[in-house]
Amino acid sequence: MWSIVEAAGWPIWTIILASVISLAIIFERLFSLRASLIVPEGLLAQTVAEFRRAGASSELLQLLQNHSPLGKLFAAGLRNVSVSREVMKDAIEDEGRVVAHHLERFLNTLGTIAAMAPLLGLLGTVIGMIEIFGSQAPGGSSNPQQLAHGISIALYNTAFGLIVAIPSMMFYRHFRARVDGLLVEMEAQAVKLVEVVHGERQNGSQP
Repeated sequence: MWSIVEAAGWPIWTIILASVISLAIIFERLFSLRASLIVPEGLLAQTVAEFRRAGASSELLQLLQNHSPLGKLFAAGLRNVSVSREVMKDAIEDEGRVVAHHLERFLNTLGTIAAMAPLLGLLGTVIGMIEIFGSQAPGGSSNPQQLAHGISIALYNTAFGLIVAIPSMMFYRHFRARVDGLLVEMEAQAVKLVEVVHGERQNGSQP
């Protein structure tokens, strides 16, 4: 492996750095975007039960705020439970934008690496071509060692650039779809909370 890196020349180090960053982001997002962490099962039922027992207490709001992204939406809604349904939904939507930004963390960087890795490979290819042309002596003869080195730089950098770009783009698309799916699920559960809470308030206010 080290011989390949040496043959590819200095441009390969930019691609290796990009691959390290890409792998770090992929593993971090695989861990952080688990449904069990973002949209815990049963949280809606637990929140409704606690609200029925003690109302929108400060303890409940603090617990939800620190629980999960879905809990943050519930907490934002319950802070405004005493006002209209529309205000409660607006508060959830505002918090949802903050949560969405957090879920999309590092994805732009991953997408940039997916787009730039082939260009870094192309840079290595161009440098390799310069090495090839530089191997040509004024008399028309060429230096075989320099010619081989130039070919190695051109081919290895192109291949490594694609090797980094393809999985990076695949995971970028995968994470974008996962974030969109999680946001839809959180929105649906937050709407259910609003309907349950305000439905109970209206029923309770009737004589």
